[in-house]
Amino acid sequence: MSKSIKDRLNYLIALISEFAVAHHLSLQQAYLYLQQFKGLDFVEEFYDVEHTLSYDEAVEDVTIYCKRMGGYLA
Repeated sequence: MSKSIKDRLNYLIALISEFAVAHHLSLQQAYLYLQQFKGLDFVEEFYDVEHTLSYDEAVEDVTIYCKRMGGYLA
């Protein structure tokens, strides 16, 4: 596995974890929510920008995107 792919996977795992904490979800719930509402696709497509932001900003971005795709978190 190339370093680039490892970096992306590590970032994605960390972002899912931060998303789970921010929204009081389990890791599995966070992953399934991000998968269902295309948050994982968003992060993959905009990785070059998102990984330069703080995790708080990236979680906010992916939360907004998922809401636009029909997701809802209180």
